[in-house]
Amino acid sequence: MNRRETPPGIDAPVFAEPWQAEAFALTVALHEKGLFSWSEWAESLSTEVKRPDAAADGSDYYEHWLAALEKLLVSKGIAATPEVDAVAAAWERAAHATPHGKPILLENDPQRRA
Repeated sequence: MNRRETPPGIDAPVFAEPWQAEAFALTVALHEKGLFSWSEWAESLSTEVKRPDAAADGSDYYEHWLAALEKLLVSKGIAATPEVDAVAAAWERAAHATPHGKPILLENDPQRRA
């Protein structure tokens, strides 16, 4: 490769989906608020990505990222497991109820109380 060529993958997006960027930003923001240290975060994420069911190609990295964040928030007493599960389910319902090409909003959850 000469110096003018771009290395393979350099133009690839950092995040495959918007939710991945949001999970990343949320993790950074919570750390900056002092809710957990980077070493705590690294340990939590490491535990998740080392799970035996992790994809060998890393395609599920952000699923593990999100699981690590959820478990860390529960272990720190910031959120309870039922609350995390309820919000995750609401987002899932909202995603299924949102027309293709439209932003997924929690307000789109058909079970949301008005």
